[in-house]
Amino acid sequence: MRFHRLRKIFDPRDHQLPTKLGEYAQSPQSIDMDGFIRIFFSTRERDGVGMFTSHPAYVDMDRDFQKILRVSSRPLLSSGDLGCFDEHGVFPISPVHVGDSLYAYTTGWTRRRSVPTDSGIGLAISEDGGESFSRFGQGPILGASLQEPFLVSDGFVLIHDGVFHMWYIYGQRWLRTTAGTAPERVYKIAHASSSDGKVWKRSGLGVLENWLGEDECQALPTVVNFRGQFHMAFCYRYATDFRNSAERAYRLGYAISDDLVTWKRSELELIGQSEPSGWDGQMQCYPNLFLLGDQLYLLYNGNEFGRYGFGVARLS
Repeated sequence: MRFHRLRKIFDPRDHQLPTKLGEYAQSPQSIDMDGFIRIFFSTRERDGVGMFTSHPAYVDMDRDFQKILRVSSRPLLSSGDLGCFDEHGVFPISPVHVGDSLYAYTTGWTRRRSVPTDSGIGLAISEDGGESFSRFGQGPILGASLQEPFLVSDGFVLIHDGVFHMWYIYGQRWLRTTAGTAPERVYKIAHASSSDGKVWKRSGLGVLENWLGEDECQALPTVVNFRGQFHMAFCYRYATDFRNSAERAYRLGYAISDDLVTWKRSELELIGQSEPSGWDGQMQCYPNLFLLGDQLYLLYNGNEFGRYGFGVARLS
């Protein structure tokens, strides 16, 4: 699997986003609509105390990714209620067609004192093609558990043979490396299944081996059924010093499976390195694999965790 980088297709600075801050288009997640592609992403703004909050939005594009048709004029979900798991925002959002409805599996997050944040996976449902969403409930459908104690997030759902499969991440531990600085997190990819997309059974901890040692962080898995195998794209990084070091920052990973259970990581880089001065030269993260007809595409963010938008690549 080797993808050919096409171009950056969306830069939030070029558009009037439905938040006050005209930056960030994080975690692009596509859904095939009637005649166009809708790409959900998360943008940011600052709240009354100067802290970031996250809000989902979308951009509609033609099926060749040449033309932007529309950008949503308002956030698709407000922040959660006081004290709820998504009080400080939603990032990211994974869309799935379920009958005539559109399910959105959200990552809601909230700030904490001893560590920067915690999160859970929620569900919102649209009955108007993704123009608006209503929460399935105030709490998460998948949250902290005995074996997954915090940072449950990044849920991606694939329906196969009538079964809902979710790949997501869970927090394993926090690292306090330097006195006076915020702890850094370590998280891994796990799997759960469901008959209705609402009640989930976890399969057990960890689906991928570590390549960067025990402190490797694995994030945002997406899976597609292509040519008789299941293909997963994800991103991974070192747990520390990843914000300022390109060598330790997010890069794109790839794994294959025949049964959705056992996964084998590949050494092949999905799209290879970009020019150091390019929009994705320091970081490549938050991938989304998807099929259009018989062609496989990849959306992904670049530098600074998607601050300057996202691009597309196509299977060579």
